[in-house]
Amino acid sequence: MRLDLYQAETARIASEQGALLDQAKAILAQGRTLTPLEQGGVLHALQVLTENAIGKAKQLLKARDQAVPVSAYDAFTALVNCGLLAQADVATWNAVVGLRNRIVHDYMNIDMDQVMAMVVAGKDQFIIDFLLKQVGP
Repeated sequence: MRLDLYQAETARIASEQGALLDQAKAILAQGRTLTPLEQGGVLHALQVLTENAIGKAKQLLKARDQAVPVSAYDAFTALVNCGLLAQADVATWNAVVGLRNRIVHDYMNIDMDQVMAMVVAGKDQFIIDFLLKQVGP
């Protein structure tokens, strides 16, 4: 797939999932706790956003004829080496990937209070901003 089309699709998905997280934020701002179904939706949205960002990172590397690492952690570090990401952002990406891994593999040990605090604080916007940004080859 052409990089411009890939990025358009990542932006579409980011907008869609971001809107779902905005709905959750609005519910929480009203002082209502999320139902288990809504909490599952938040986790799914965060997982999709993160996997979307990992895919975009790897596509950006591929478009620059760079080696594409298997590890998501390494993909974001490689973006730093290409000048597409600030070194200071790597720690945040590592945390994002770690949360995604926990959602997928260690789901019995997720602290939903921490996840909800992250969403309320708008920390998901970091991922959405990356996905919305169009980067040339």
